[in-house]
Amino acid sequence: MTTKEKNPTMGHQHFFIVFTCLLLILSILVGCSPSTEDLEAIDYSPLSGDDWKVSTPEEQGLDPMLLAELYQDAAELETLYGLLVIKNGHLIAEGYFNGGWVEQLSARQSVTKSYTSALVGVALDQGCLSSVDQKMMDFFPDFANQIDDPRKEQITIRDLLQMRAGYPDEELTPSYLDILFFSGNWHHVPHLVDFPLVSDPGIEFSYSNLTSHLLGAIVARACDTDLKSYAQEHLFSPIGAKVGGWSSDADGYNFGEFEIYVTARDMAKFGLLYLGDGEYEGNQVISSDWVRDSLQRYSENIKVGEWITSRYGTFRDLGYGYQWWSSRVGKHQFDYAAGHGGNYIILLDELDMIIVTTADPLKGPELAAGGGWEFEGAINELVGKFIKSLPNQ
Repeated sequence: MTTKEKNPTMGHQHFFIVFTCLLLILSILVGCSPSTEDLEAIDYSPLSGDDWKVSTPEEQGLDPMLLAELYQDAAELETLYGLLVIKNGHLIAEGYFNGGWVEQLSARQSVTKSYTSALVGVALDQGCLSSVDQKMMDFFPDFANQIDDPRKEQITIRDLLQMRAGYPDEELTPSYLDILFFSGNWHHVPHLVDFPLVSDPGIEFSYSNLTSHLLGAIVARACDTDLKSYAQEHLFSPIGAKVGGWSSDADGYNFGEFEIYVTARDMAKFGLLYLGDGEYEGNQVISSDWVRDSLQRYSENIKVGEWITSRYGTFRDLGYGYQWWSSRVGKHQFDYAAGHGGNYIILLDELDMIIVTTADPLKGPELAAGGGWEFEGAINELVGKFIKSLPNQ
């Protein structure tokens, strides 16, 4: 046999090896995909209760297999507590994991910011506040003589709502994060003096927990109340919900930025309020103008630090309104409230759908240094995968 001649046996052996490898890969892929029988066995039926209209995915025009796959994936996550899906005003899917339950109250972290924003709107409706263009320092005259940066005198409620007051992003500046949350100093309002501005007011987006806390303190001072009782009377009771708890700073101000305790179902009611332009069961709880203004995009293409990018997972095209985020997955645009750990209220207006997740916000080591974000990222990926699978309306 010359060197130019081919050995047919060698060719057959090569084909057999390639074919065997392809079969192996296919079997692995098939093994990873749930069968129809497996999906049909997953129960995500809403629990009994009279606080929600209950329906099925089929009745609301949604493929039940999409939800079955969502809940199968959800069962694999170790920090997810609750997962709810609302379609056309009906609760169509509900499930709890890792010790979560229907009445569970745990800290929803920065979801609190969206509640604080709503209370600013309520205060405007009630006349406690006259305009979002009122100056921040008008509400803190006791600190006026301590201000050494005149730019702070120009900060407005609007700037605070949009995260454009100029205060630093503490999550990207460990020293400020330590002062707020790990130093043991829970007198937060005075930091309006000693926290420096990193940009002129109204110019640049900077995600600031202090900014949200000052918003809450403004509502409390302007309305001569505390956020928790004010929220219960004017926001929660009108939608049949309850503030389960709301932590306070050392001066008695409920935290405007985190530590509200609300059940998953009550979070969904809050989402339904915003999806309904501020109306809930025929009652205009918040003005439709406020909801519209809150869900506008005042900042777009927001960039975040590399050490927390995992928490945004599949979410793209990040924008920010009045303490509400906005984003995109696939062809679907949505607004959402977001809290550390994977606590979400997601509003898919085009689909008349709400997705709520509750989760452990404290899982993972060294939270001050950015630890634990992978757990939030996993929940983000879960929700993003589901949103991407949804058909266009």
